Amino acid sequence: MRKFPPLARNRRSVAQTVFHDRLRIEHKARKVVFMEKALKRSFPFFILPTLIAFIIGFIIPFILGLWLSFNEFVIIQDTTFVGFRNYVRAFADGRLLYSLGFTALFTAVSLVIINVVAFALALMLTKKLKGTNIFRTIFFMPNLIGGIVLGYIWQLVINGVLIRFDMVLTLRASYGFWGLVILVCWQQIGYMMIIYIAGLQTIPGDLNEAAAIDGANGRQKLFRVTIPMMMPSITICTFLTVTNGFKLFDQNLALTAGEPAKATEMLALNIFNTFYGRVGFEGVGQAKAVMFFILVVILGLLQLRVTRSKEVQY
Repeated sequence: MRKFPPLARNRRSVAQTVFHDRLRIEHKARKVVFMEKALKRSFPFFILPTLIAFIIGFIIPFILGLWLSFNEFVIIQDTTFVGFRNYVRAFADGRLLYSLGFTALFTAVSLVIINVVAFALALMLTKKLKGTNIFRTIFFMPNLIGGIVLGYIWQLVINGVLIRFDMVLTLRASYGFWGLVILVCWQQIGYMMIIYIAGLQTIPGDLNEAAAIDGANGRQKLFRVTIPMMMPSITICTFLTVTNGFKLFDQNLALTAGEPAKATEMLALNIFNTFYGRVGFEGVGQAKAVMFFILVVILGLLQLRVTRSKEVQY
């Protein structure tokens, strides 16, 4: 049997190791290529059901609704094309402009309260405190309750308090406004808190340690480190708050139904009442719905652009 010197044996073992490693790498590469080809072949079968559902549930109704906004109708099988007349009548409706202003004010107030309180709770619940998971669950639970149910629950609660002062929720518009703010904040703060907690947990601890070494106090670390690093989460939460505020319908319907005298009627409820509550105004209601869609899209895109411009890369 041929004997190799120690150096030759070492070289041979190294060569064998490199050869086996190369075989394993090539085998893995072939498996990856095979999986990619399999996914490409099966991709249409996975995407097709979702695509069909999206077309049936969104694209077709949207196109039909856009067409109906240019028609006068009572039932969709009998329509009369009227051009932009429905949009002119919608803009001439003073209730629409009032509802738009009321909705904008409500969205601005709820935007600030929800995000400030949710961020503060997230800061507290990411500290090393006992029972943080229990508190997270408790704060998140209101988001699991439907809007209609929440509206009726808070109607009973608020009226139960106001009745002691010989008042009810629908006596004044200000009562209804703040009732809606309380309801929506109670429902959404927990959800936004979870998003902020996820964002806080992704911030590297080295950044705060470096800031502390440089002499930064708690306030400086919050505004110079934490908040700039939290901008992706802030972007998501502000987007959800703005769009949810403008789209609010079921809570408004259950809590105040627009009373007193349509003074607490938000934009979505105004569209609903126009379409279903006024005979001959179905086309106007549909035109309002199209304008409402465009408004929410524009506001959402503007908000995303503003907040994303402040995000930092690390």
